[in-house]
Amino acid sequence: MDYDLIIIGTGTAAMVAAMRVRDAGWTVAVIDEKPFGGTCALRGCDPKKMLVSGAEVIDAERRMSGHGVDGDLRIDWPELIGFKRTFTDPVPEKHEHRYRDKGIDTFHGAAKFTGPNSLKVDAAELSGRHVLIASGAAPVPLGIAGEDHLVDNEFFLAMEQLPRRIVLVGGGYIAAEFSNIAARAGAKVTVIQRGSRMLTHFEPELVGWLTESFDSIGVQVLTDTTVVAIERKDSGFVVHGERGDDRIAVEADLVVHAAGRTPALDRLNLVAADVAVAQGRLKLNEYLQSVTNPAVYAAGDAAQQGPPLTPVSSHDAKVVAGNLLEGNQRTLDYRGVPSVAFTLPPIAAVGMGEDEARRSGAQFRLKCERASRWYTARRLAEPVYGYKTLVEEGTGRILGAHLVGPHADEVINIFALAIRHNLTANDLKSTMFAYPTGASDVGYML
Repeated sequence: MDYDLIIIGTGTAAMVAAMRVRDAGWTVAVIDEKPFGGTCALRGCDPKKMLVSGAEVIDAERRMSGHGVDGDLRIDWPELIGFKRTFTDPVPEKHEHRYRDKGIDTFHGAAKFTGPNSLKVDAAELSGRHVLIASGAAPVPLGIAGEDHLVDNEFFLAMEQLPRRIVLVGGGYIAAEFSNIAARAGAKVTVIQRGSRMLTHFEPELVGWLTESFDSIGVQVLTDTTVVAIERKDSGFVVHGERGDDRIAVEADLVVHAAGRTPALDRLNLVAADVAVAQGRLKLNEYLQSVTNPAVYAAGDAAQQGPPLTPVSSHDAKVVAGNLLEGNQRTLDYRGVPSVAFTLPPIAAVGMGEDEARRSGAQFRLKCERASRWYTARRLAEPVYGYKTLVEEGTGRILGAHLVGPHADEVINIFALAIRHNLTANDLKSTMFAYPTGASDVGYML
């Protein structure tokens, strides 16, 4: 079977690219070995945030206890998972119908290249003028004894019962978010992080303030600790680690891989397609095209050119679709891409961090303040609230904004808009935001 474009994957990048080129009259096929829908809709952002919704209620009750709220709430984990499934369960069928309604052929199975323009999916042989790799990402191999005992984000988000003791290996987004959910649902949670702090993509002052919320819900965070083995016991697992000269052992009923993800490329047989890879990443040019096989493009987590975020996948797909239809003209523009860890409270960032800005040689003024006494925090009895902003001297352009606390996940979008469209600090300060809202604090942060 011959196509103009074959897409490996059915997540955000695949959907956006498929629809655009199909609307232009191209013949398209999509392939996925998992249920259609991709990571964000089925195994990542969306289902995770539905679980966060339950944790938010518990968090609000705890904060407002003694301030006019008297209750004893708890999370019913099976019911919360059932609530999540009201969203996730219909996704695969909806996606398949959407593809088929557009005249896009769908294939289930593991795709493997058999040549520069050809693939095999089970018994089906496909060929295409172009191939888009949008296969997403997979957990980074850790190379430790007992690694097979680790479960991934997909397992955690689907488990029908909450284990009593959970260890998360790694200290990034997954560890921060899952630990917040599990602890508020009643689990004893330990995070083991190799680095000196969690959430290294965020500013250290803000992470320091946020760490207090981990302490308040009983999450144990072990930093500067390397996991060296996971041992199976009758009673569960023992996670063995090293902290300098010290050895640690943490008992668990579940051990979750939260140590990062890498492009899911291993099973594609890229050698057969002459698609070059270096250090686990595709070698791509500025058009998201393979440097060794011009028929092949990549987008989203599989390309790993930008941060591993859903809006980035969508942006990549638009760039690829434009280059396929019009010839290589479009390049990437990741200015003003905000990032959020949906902890409680959330932490968010957009633009440059302080160290990056200093390395760039930019001249800027910096404001960094813990704002726990501001009305936004006091109204919610939330002790964790603060910000760091960087504004370029002379131009007033916003170079970076970093927030932790109530509404940070929404307010960061205002700063993202400013960075992407070159709005200045004065532009934001002169804007009349609704009051009292999280956004009404923006002017005081600049």
